[in-house]
Amino acid sequence: MKHFLLIYTYAPDYLEKRAAHRAVHLEKARASAARDELQLGGAVPSDEPPFGLLLFKSETSAVAEEFAKTDPYVTQGVVTAWRVREWITVVGKDALTQV
Repeated sequence: MKHFLLIYTYAPDYLEKRAAHRAVHLEKARASAARDELQLGGAVPSDEPPFGLLLFKSETSAVAEEFAKTDPYVTQGVVTAWRVREWITVVGKDALTQV
C-alpha cells in the first residue's frame, strides 16, 4: 500500500459555492473512509489560494483520481484544479514505508 495526497485548489468564492454540494461531498468522503481508502481530509483556508488536502491509502493513485473526477466539489466548480501526488510516509504509527 501507498499514501497519496489529493490536493484541491479552491475557487475564490468556494465558501458560497460549496454549500449546495457539501452534503454529497461529505457522504462520498465518508464512504471512502469506510472502505479504508480516505484516511484524512480537510481544508487549509488561510493560504492564498485556499486549498484542500485529502490523504488516501491504496495500491495506486487511481482511487484518489477517481474520487476527484466524481466529487461534486470538482464537477460543480468549488475546486478549480486538483492533482494527486504520492507521499512516502516514513514516521508515525500509520507510516507505510519503514526506514
